[in-house]
Amino acid sequence: MGAVKTKRMPRAVREQQMLDAAVQIFGQRGYMAASMDEIAELAGVSKPLVYLYLNSKEDLFTACIRREAKALVEAVRAGVRPDVSADRQLWEGLGAFFAHTARTPDAWAVLHLQARTHGEPFASEVAAMREEIVAFVTQLILAAAREAHRDPDLPEREVAGLAEALVGAAESLAAWANATPGVTARQAAATMMNFAWAGLGDLMAGRPWSPPEERAGTQAEERAGTQVE
Repeated sequence: MGAVKTKRMPRAVREQQMLDAAVQIFGQRGYMAASMDEIAELAGVSKPLVYLYLNSKEDLFTACIRREAKALVEAVRAGVRPDVSADRQLWEGLGAFFAHTARTPDAWAVLHLQARTHGEPFASEVAAMREEIVAFVTQLILAAAREAHRDPDLPEREVAGLAEALVGAAESLAAWANATPGVTARQAAATMMNFAWAGLGDLMAGRPWSPPEERAGTQAEERAGTQVE
């Protein structure tokens, strides 16, 4: 009998296997400690094949960042229904975000911890993903304002700042939730919603928080203090 011929695996499938292995190793060991030998072994391929497909460790890490960033953004967008109320949209977006980061903790470690701490070009890749999520959240906040007021009076800079703050808090909470046993994605989303929506709700109702007025004497003392060497 002749030798049994095995079906050759398509390049795209093999490459995804390599990326799966790389995300796991990078996420668990960190970029600097990860080795191409470990990645090749976990993927079930030779190290020369990894280099043939993805050129270098830097290019491999960049490919991991791009794939996982795209998956996260798509998950958040897909989780939000456009035909529900503004608070429901924010809840669904947060739920999708925390569900995805909980389901893929190694990928989140790559995006949130590793890519940001190893300089360019990795930081730029994550920044582009973050900008897209912030822009999406900005639109959710504007939708909430339109829902609360026909002619909302929210400065664009303030809305952008709110979106940045919300995304930053969600990122930190996701890292904490993944590192804390027993915290579910739903619990994390509820925590974030309670933190964010109470303040947003007052803002949409025309009750923004304002810092207390400083006494005239205090302001004069501060100005005088700056003149003393």
